[in-house]
Amino acid sequence: MSVQPARAGFFPLDDELGLLTGDLTPRLQEGLVRLSTHIPSFAKAASEFAFWTHLDLHRTTAARITEAAAATAVALQTREAERILQTHPLPPPGPAQLVFSVDGAMVPLVQGRWAEVRTLAVGEPSVGATAEGQPLVQTRALSYFSRLTDSASFGELATLELHRRGVETAGRVAALVDGAEWCQTFIDLHAPQAVRILDFPHAASYVDAIGQSAGAAGELLSANERASLCHALKHSGPDTVVERLRSTVEQAGASGETATQLAYLEKRLEQMAYPRFVAEQWPIGSGSVESANKLVVQERLKGAGMHWAEENVNPMLALRNALCSDRWVEVWSQIEDEQRREERTRRFERQRQRRAGPVVLVSHPSTSPAPTTARRGEGAPAPSPAAPVTTEGRRPAATHPWRRPWSLRRQRELASTG
Repeated sequence: MSVQPARAGFFPLDDELGLLTGDLTPRLQEGLVRLSTHIPSFAKAASEFAFWTHLDLHRTTAARITEAAAATAVALQTREAERILQTHPLPPPGPAQLVFSVDGAMVPLVQGRWAEVRTLAVGEPSVGATAEGQPLVQTRALSYFSRLTDSASFGELATLELHRRGVETAGRVAALVDGAEWCQTFIDLHAPQAVRILDFPHAASYVDAIGQSAGAAGELLSANERASLCHALKHSGPDTVVERLRSTVEQAGASGETATQLAYLEKRLEQMAYPRFVAEQWPIGSGSVESANKLVVQERLKGAGMHWAEENVNPMLALRNALCSDRWVEVWSQIEDEQRREERTRRFERQRQRRAGPVVLVSHPSTSPAPTTARRGEGAPAPSPAAPVTTEGRRPAATHPWRRPWSLRRQRELASTG
């Protein structure tokens, strides 16, 4: 007796149970991807997965499943950002105060290259107190968006997160950044009305650098003088500090880099009104986004010996954003729904192709002269019989058991009547 070999197919119960492509249940797939997002090694993630589930997977399998899920997240987020930019939907209600920061961090790529990942951190200011009882403004409810791309594309893609956080409807908005020009362009795009704050440690580093410049008698300012100016900048504002630096540079006849550093501060006087910013309960340090560079980006993508293919960076960043923003459940639900939709589309296409059957080639009459009659004894080959009609690929009949809805109640009924 001959038996036809089994072929890959679709079992209707898979759809009823909401299974995803592959050999793992949806819950196991989520667990594997989450481990691979947490742990800075696909091999270690696969090892931990095996410890908890007793299912052995190779690191390449962990990488493949994780990268597929992550690529789905990137596609969904890019599509949503494009929709927001094109249709301008009404934004959700924003908080009373919202502050955001942007910055960049370098990650290692294959072939010894490095590239800059840009990150947006969004949060809400909250007033606390130091150990000495002094007021301290911190940023709470932080969320992140990161991409390896140019500044213009990053500005457009980050619309997704700023729209979600309600930057357009917030009572007051502040942008806390360093002095990079692309950061100012980012603010112009998303919140031109925002209070612009130059990161205080960044400004203080310029004061220190100018004071350390070499003059005729050594450094232009002593360490105590530089510390005094930084204290005055934070508690009294920039006017007297910049004036002191200007007179010091002019008396010393300093030029070149020192003059450039002074011009940098002179251009940003309004962004260094730190006493007013503190009184309005704004943070004056961009520690939230600098921490994001380490927490979101470098902790997973800058491990010892790591070198990333460029096309795999943004997918991993999308998962890291979801994890570090405490939005894993929401984002994973979107990934699962999209993967199920894609699998249904592939399945329907395969079914359509099977129903269409094999392609039949029809020969058209030739315009060339008819062939001459074969000579005696040279009979032409007999035509091959027509191919039998096949029924492979047809869907089950309406009365087939597979067409009946599956449920635990139905199984109990069958068991009780059996």
